[in-house]
Amino acid sequence: MIVGCPKCKIKLKVADEKLTPEGIRFKCPKCSTVLLVRKPSVQIKPLANKVIVAHENQTIVERISKALTEKGFTVIAARDGIETMIKSVKELPFLAILDVALPKIYGFEVCKRLKERAETKEIKVILISSIYDKTRYRREPNSLHGADDYIEEHQIEELLIDKIDVLRGIKPKEEIAEKPKEPAFEKPQPKVEMPAPPKVEAIPKAAVPPQATAPAPPKQEIKVGADEAVEKARRLARTIISDIYLYSSSKMEDAVKNNSVYSEFASEIKEGLKLYDGRISQETRNKGDFFREAIDNFIENKKKVLKI
Repeated sequence: MIVGCPKCKIKLKVADEKLTPEGIRFKCPKCSTVLLVRKPSVQIKPLANKVIVAHENQTIVERISKALTEKGFTVIAARDGIETMIKSVKELPFLAILDVALPKIYGFEVCKRLKERAETKEIKVILISSIYDKTRYRREPNSLHGADDYIEEHQIEELLIDKIDVLRGIKPKEEIAEKPKEPAFEKPQPKVEMPAPPKVEAIPKAAVPPQATAPAPPKQEIKVGADEAVEKARRLARTIISDIYLYSSSKMEDAVKNNSVYSEFASEIKEGLKLYDGRISQETRNKGDFFREAIDNFIENKKKVLKI
């Protein structure tokens, strides 16, 4: 294999059998720069008929699955952010449909992580905005957080397939009237790309290790048993705070940095609490303040992401 020294530009021949994914080090015979040469990994493209649907609400999963299976897609379900990450890396779907209010890792954070990983960055992402009052918002989300599109829950049957077709490069139906029938899906085989040229990096003379930061104090969690009503309360609270963030991302991040979320979003939080109290029974609310817990957890997680 032929590689080039990034400093003196000389061409060097390296035996293929010596290369490894971790890389080998050697000195350039001309300029003595220490080089690191890695064996290029073989990348498998996402499979065009696989879709991950990540939502805690089984009814929503079933609605989406019905629409997808009728079009020949294979649906892989996930119930939280961690399970979604694991299955995305393992299954390499063409598309991930993510609820923004996923437990464990919010959907928009899952999207960001998928787009940052080499093996999953080609996966298309549609965020599901769990609008708790669909008459309140009549504008586009402030940010899609790297996602390719978004959809609101009440639009699933009407718009989801059209949005997926756009991501697949299929023209709207009115533009292909001469072809009224869509071809049946064939089982695709994994597509293997030709290996990319090996990466050659100069080894720095000295590396300064990052300074360790003091760990945040452990957060006191509300201890409850496996209670379906409690989980419903937590899910609704996550939905409310995640929707507030989706439609006011920049303002929310500034408020997190300034420790002013409760004051900056006082009206939105008050409105959300009113909805929360109306849907969650007093008996469940007596078990813990799950609404405030969701907001505090969101702020804590966002501080970690923003490295505050």
